[in-house]
Amino acid sequence: MTEWFVEKLNLAQHIKTQVSIKSKLYEEKSPFQSISIYETTGFGRMLTLDDVIMCTEKDEFGYHEMIAHVPLFAHNHPEKVLVIGGGDGGTVREIVKHKTVKHVVMCEIDERVVEVSKKYLPTMSCELNNPKVSLVFKDGFQWVKEHKNEYDVIIVDSSDPVGPAEVLFKEEFIKYCYESLKENGILVNQAEHMLMFTDIIKELIQHGKKYFPIQYYYNTLVPTYPGGFIGFTFFSKRFSPFENLDQRIREENIENWNLQYYTKEMHKAAFVLPNAVQKALEIPKINL
Repeated sequence: MTEWFVEKLNLAQHIKTQVSIKSKLYEEKSPFQSISIYETTGFGRMLTLDDVIMCTEKDEFGYHEMIAHVPLFAHNHPEKVLVIGGGDGGTVREIVKHKTVKHVVMCEIDERVVEVSKKYLPTMSCELNNPKVSLVFKDGFQWVKEHKNEYDVIIVDSSDPVGPAEVLFKEEFIKYCYESLKENGILVNQAEHMLMFTDIIKELIQHGKKYFPIQYYYNTLVPTYPGGFIGFTFFSKRFSPFENLDQRIREENIENWNLQYYTKEMHKAAFVLPNAVQKALEIPKINL
């Protein structure tokens, strides 16, 4: 008889995600949350935090490639990048592919997520020991508050706005991220499913509008997330999502990156939204 992992999304009890599993490989309770690793029947290994799916080996590329490469190709010359969260390592794995990037700081509040991922999710955590990468195990909110005018790109690779990640969706955090970015800086935040959580995204966009002159939302396909999609807010001090794209693509030898999802065309298409979402979020429409 098939055994199922059932996630009841904390933010919407009217929907649930089910993944068939072979076994539970690991479980612990860290000072911040419960951490589990499963062997699934169709998606490889799966990481959950507080019984919410974070990533699976089968479909993680849709998330990690798009949260990383979209802001990095939107910037004209990203050298120093901050990742808040991202303990599985997948976002860092993608960032270090960029030749322009000299230093990546990953600020993860829960060191145990990183250690568990290094052991059980090596395809995602494989670049966490890269010499370009510095790991700090601190509160991301406090980190950006204390580091001003330092980063070209900040990527908030967070879980849902409950528990330890709740503060990362607040206006004060967006303000500190703005101050932590250099004059051409770009901020991308994990920002939920555009149809299921439009109100959460709209509030996040409104926070961003108070500080950033450029605001967008884009999305990606991840089958094991509720609804099959997830999206990101894109806040920029100067650059639109596309104005540096062709030049940056030419600078990087992406044919050798083994990308599974990201292309220049997917970069552009990700910003095209359903009409109702476009109107609700009150952001500019993309003309391709």
